[in-house]
Amino acid sequence: MVNKKVSIIGVGNVGSTLAYALANKGICSSIVLKDIRENIVQAMALDISQSANAAKSHTVVKAAKDGKDLENSDVVVITAGIPRKPGMSRDDLLLTNAKIMKSVIEDVKTYASNAIVIVVSNPLDAMVYTALKTSGFSSNQIVGMAGILDSARMSHFILEKVGFGAGQIESSVMGGHGDDMVPLPNYSTVAGVAITEILSKEEITEIVEKTKNGGLQIVKLLETGSAYYAPAHATSLMVEAILNNQKKIYPCSVYLNGEYGYKDIVAGVPVMLGSKGVEKIFELELNEMQKSLFDNSVKSVQTLVDVLEQKFF
Repeated sequence: MVNKKVSIIGVGNVGSTLAYALANKGICSSIVLKDIRENIVQAMALDISQSANAAKSHTVVKAAKDGKDLENSDVVVITAGIPRKPGMSRDDLLLTNAKIMKSVIEDVKTYASNAIVIVVSNPLDAMVYTALKTSGFSSNQIVGMAGILDSARMSHFILEKVGFGAGQIESSVMGGHGDDMVPLPNYSTVAGVAITEILSKEEITEIVEKTKNGGLQIVKLLETGSAYYAPAHATSLMVEAILNNQKKIYPCSVYLNGEYGYKDIVAGVPVMLGSKGVEKIFELELNEMQKSLFDNSVKSVQTLVDVLEQKFF
């Protein structure tokens, strides 16, 4: 990990937890934190740096003073954005976060144009699309974190249901990061055995519904805020795959150009992550029901993109 640099733009719960995970695992040599709240980002940099020193990690953590501090980043993670507030429409949230994304991307274009960009901001798929369109970067260079998180949630609910196989559960979720995501039971296994062989249709349906509402469940319980440990860890896996050129296959939100029959849209599909970012997109064999669900999911993302095309770009 010699001279590998990760910049994190947006240092809320997800961004700071990600920095903490990367620093303590020594995944990179340098982490730069950037946020409009200067005192917060300085505090986070100090705290996480001291944690890294306690862990005897070689990672150096610093607060950015301006966009120039992003220079020579190998990976830039964007978590910047606002949550939906009372009285705010979905379109208001979409357009506000699109403006934030455009501003952030300007800095990345200026100072870190060779970096692989991981988008975590919501609404996720629309923000990946915004980052691509406003940056002009190649489609392999920008990737959204969603599928790893959704798959991890599905694995949790499978474990909760079967009661065994902890650490041996592999789950697969496709589509947009939202209510119309597409969990794939026939591609989800416990120690290599498909869950369709272990659980009833009713049990699988329950798991699928819980997966779709996994984030909302946490939001309701927290009352103020949303999940951050699982999103941060999922993002750290992507960072590690890119920095180490691991060629790992993860479900991620990416630009489709003919894959699965779609063009000029973003959706979550299995991809290979390496030093060049999205190095390959895998097209799974979907049954008719899954194709229909995936189509609905893509249409949901398209609805957001249509708003952006009409009111933003």
